Amino acid sequence: MIFWSTLFFLVLLFILGKFAWPAILTAVKARNESIRNALAAADRAKEEMAQLQSDNEKILAEAKAERDAMMREAKTMKDKLIAEAKEKASEEADKLVKNARESIQREKAAALNDMKEQMATLSVDIAEKILRMKLEGSKAQKELVDKLINEADLN
Repeated sequence: MIFWSTLFFLVLLFILGKFAWPAILTAVKARNESIRNALAAADRAKEEMAQLQSDNEKILAEAKAERDAMMREAKTMKDKLIAEAKEKASEEADKLVKNARESIQREKAAALNDMKEQMATLSVDIAEKILRMKLEGSKAQKELVDKLINEADLN
């Protein structure tokens, strides 16, 4: 029985070696190749992910730089607008002060003219009253007229 078992085993081994082993070895090789391909694809995917991450970091750095530039530009624009507003307000204030001074000068001149007119009127009234008092008599009037005629330069 050992003989038959050994023979059967050898026949089975021969049949398996002739038909099954090549198919099994081909399947194992295909499996190994599939695993190698999967590992290579995983490595490529890993490299692509690293490249994408690098690109993302670069894009993020560019976005930050652009944001910073926009912030600087906005700050510059804000400062410029504030300076222009201050300058315009200063000019407007200077203009208002100038107009106020001119108005005060006009009012002052008008007041001085009014005072001069009032003083002149008052002086004439006082002189008239003084002359009336002094010239109440006709003799005094005649003497004044003669005196004025003598003093007048007749050319």
